[in-house]
Amino acid sequence: MKSKDYFTAEQKQQIVDAIHEAELNTSGEIRVHIDTKCKAKNPLDRAVQVFNKLEMHKTDLYNGVLIYLSVSDRKFAIIGDEGIDQKVPHDFWDSTKNLMIEHFKKGEMVLGLTEGIKLAGLQLKEFFPYQTGDIDELSNKISFE
Repeated sequence: MKSKDYFTAEQKQQIVDAIHEAELNTSGEIRVHIDTKCKAKNPLDRAVQVFNKLEMHKTDLYNGVLIYLSVSDRKFAIIGDEGIDQKVPHDFWDSTKNLMIEHFKKGEMVLGLTEGIKLAGLQLKEFFPYQTGDIDELSNKISFE
């Protein structure tokens, strides 16, 4: 099954809606990318490749976040741009990852993604609060490969 066919149209919309909702709290930018199979040995390495391909480093505050998921081999990663990494503690994404893993273990892929996205938005709010006039710098659409 191809990654773009893994979720129904309704499920994809739930994920996009979660991104939109999360970004209401923060100037941070969140994207989700779904691969059929991870094209790197390590999902973090693949997430970096996708981050660059999507040009997520081109935000004004370098505050893009990518949630990467490979559906067939069940791998995922969360990475933030350098603006985030300079401000947050080393274990910043652990609570988000742990929440998502709990849902993924139960086969609740959409719930894991949407809850992880919402938590990421709340966490980013502390370091990158929403500011009046903030523009949506990155698409909220899911990317697939």
